[in-house]
Amino acid sequence: MYAIIKCGGKQYKVSEGDILDIDYTGKAAKETLEITDVLAINDGELKTGDAVSTAKVEAEVVLDGTGVNRDKKVIIYKKRRRKDSKLKRGFRRSFTKVRITKIAA
Repeated sequence: MYAIIKCGGKQYKVSEGDILDIDYTGKAAKETLEITDVLAINDGELKTGDAVSTAKVEAEVVLDGTGVNRDKKVIIYKKRRRKDSKLKRGFRRSFTKVRITKIAA
């Protein structure tokens, strides 16, 4: 059984027991997180639309996103063909690591 969920503007295909990195939620470790934005569920037959409007996915926070849990730095570099016309910026995304505990249809 798997579900396709939408969390933080991204879509994830999850099963029970999966561990994934989602955008920072502000939850502490070992708290539960309920995701109600379920796009599809497959338990032998694919269900979408109104059939999954009441579905939800429960997850447990393994690591919270404070301080330590950050992705690699992404460098944004813009350059034009003018003298001293360049811009360099960096960005590191904070994330929360969760474990999927239950998929309820």
